[in-house]
Amino acid sequence: MLRREPWHCPCVAYRARAMMEPAEGKVARGCRAVLESEARSRPLLRPRNEQELLSYIRDESEAGRLSPSIASGLEELYHNYRHAVLQSGNPNASKIILSNMAVVFDRILLDVEDPFTFSPHHKAIREPFDYYMFGQNYIKPLVDFRRSYIGNITLFDDIEEKLKQGHNIVLVSNHQTEADPAVIALLLERTNSYIAEKLVYVAGDRVITDPLCKPFSMGRNLLCVYSKKHMNDDPELAEMKRRSNTRSLKEMATLLRAGSQIIWIAPSGGRDRPDPVTGEWYPAPFDASSVDNMRRLVEHSSFPGHIHPLALLCHDIMPPPPKVEKQIGERRKIAFHGVGISVAPELNFAEVTAAIENPEMAKEVFSQAVYKSVTEQYAVLQSAIHGYQGLNASNSAISLSEP
Repeated sequence: MLRREPWHCPCVAYRARAMMEPAEGKVARGCRAVLESEARSRPLLRPRNEQELLSYIRDESEAGRLSPSIASGLEELYHNYRHAVLQSGNPNASKIILSNMAVVFDRILLDVEDPFTFSPHHKAIREPFDYYMFGQNYIKPLVDFRRSYIGNITLFDDIEEKLKQGHNIVLVSNHQTEADPAVIALLLERTNSYIAEKLVYVAGDRVITDPLCKPFSMGRNLLCVYSKKHMNDDPELAEMKRRSNTRSLKEMATLLRAGSQIIWIAPSGGRDRPDPVTGEWYPAPFDASSVDNMRRLVEHSSFPGHIHPLALLCHDIMPPPPKVEKQIGERRKIAFHGVGISVAPELNFAEVTAAIENPEMAKEVFSQAVYKSVTEQYAVLQSAIHGYQGLNASNSAISLSEP
């Protein structure tokens, strides 16, 4: 039988420290601890084997505490994750799979009992449960670090130095998987952990509403927006979504006015998809208005701002559905594979558009310049990882290194 242990707050020291804080601090820091301790009507999962873990999910579903769709999604997630981690050849794979999936199931079931609501600007929850490390530990066994690369690592050092001087940084990137934040953080954690943990991601509503995705999102700094691709999925909600996006933009402006912010945004409005004919993956085109909105927000802050194109290649470990889906609850395919990120020198709007007088044309030209840089970096990562060229894929503009 599954071992069941009563719930105890994992951080007594946290509670003691909170007692000495002002009332506002206690509410802000302690609310999640209270929610977790009061809402947990079931014991912590301590499965001894795969059968115990999966039988618990079935029992929860049969008891009506878990919907059939979530239960089947969890079982599928387990089997796909198990297959992927076993591909790694790690001698401890079986222990890693059981341990990680038990925590995943526990966090998802807790959120089903007591759903967490994200604010427009969500700050990563690091205590009493560290959702950031939870996400890192889950994705790490899926990354083949022997075939993973970072482009222009010295630029990340420059970016970190600018952040500490009060500058704002915007990383304009393509978007490939739900695991993008963890991939970025894992590749940077040894050299630039400051960036990895400080990054704020502009996130679509699906990663904060899908039950299988929410716990991972709780460990990231997020600015929550509704993607244009899903703005009119339900016409009755379209106006509410627009108002919510306006609030998020105001939050972003407030952050940038404070300085020392690093924000990641994917102006494509969604994840990259393979070409339906060739099956080749490329960064999805950028929306020029999204790029320009970020550019203007950076320029109107009180601190120096820098826009850097960032390329990300990680679709193999958790590819999205072939087509954009309206319904929440996509199937999760998972694999063990190499990944890569690359950053380029900043692009200056005034310099890129110096010869253009028409403002609308200037907006398009700048967006295309950023996109061109991302696709060029992506091509190098693709050659290194899928073309098996490794470090030899480097060129005069993009120098690859191993994490």
